Amino acid sequence: MAQDAAPIIRMRGIYKRFYIGQPNELEILHGIDLDVEKGEFLSIVGPSGSGKSTLMNVIGVLDRPTEGAYILDGTAVNRARDDDLSAIRNRKIGFVFQNFNLISRTNAQKNVELPMMYAGVPGGKRSARARELLEMVGMGNRRNHQPNELSGGQKQRVAIARAMANDPAIILADEPTGALDSKTGRMVMDLFHQLNREQGKTIVLITHNQELALETDRFVTMRDGRLYVGDTGEVVQYGT
Repeated sequence: MAQDAAPIIRMRGIYKRFYIGQPNELEILHGIDLDVEKGEFLSIVGPSGSGKSTLMNVIGVLDRPTEGAYILDGTAVNRARDDDLSAIRNRKIGFVFQNFNLISRTNAQKNVELPMMYAGVPGGKRSARARELLEMVGMGNRRNHQPNELSGGQKQRVAIARAMANDPAIILADEPTGALDSKTGRMVMDLFHQLNREQGKTIVLITHNQELALETDRFVTMRDGRLYVGDTGEVVQYGT
């Protein structure tokens, strides 16, 4: 695991509340502190309802924290404009979801090209990069297939290729093996390990599976909107 002086993800005192100021105000995240080093493979493990998805949305800049400081690769997320956040999502973060989120009636090649199109990459470069990535994940011979012509494992490999399209610093994977059988899930996890080891990608894995968490460099446990060191009762908290 490579480390720089400053973490690529640095969160301090992150709260997330919904229905703010209303009688039914709901606080999901209760003062989260988290550092993730560049090149680290971190798991956030916890049961349904623990706040994992809410935290994932904040880490992935899909939602803003209600309170607290979040610095992502040198950018203060909580002070950034909406268009800056959109650029961060597109260029710095690659998303992999449990249900793949591929565009139907669009072949694998075009699905992988999509983030590059939004980033303004010229067509020829998009096409070449997509072919290269599909070959990397073992899907080069399926690039003209639509999602309904692919198995679950094949869809997830296309989704991983798409996540890599703009060469992001971080891959954020939300239950990426949750819809797969154990053999296919093993293949997907091996691919994440390869990206982490060979390309130095920082990977944050959101999972309810303790066995997967134990494979990664480090894991934290989420319970009731708080993070704990490993599976201990010690709350993750930093002095600064």
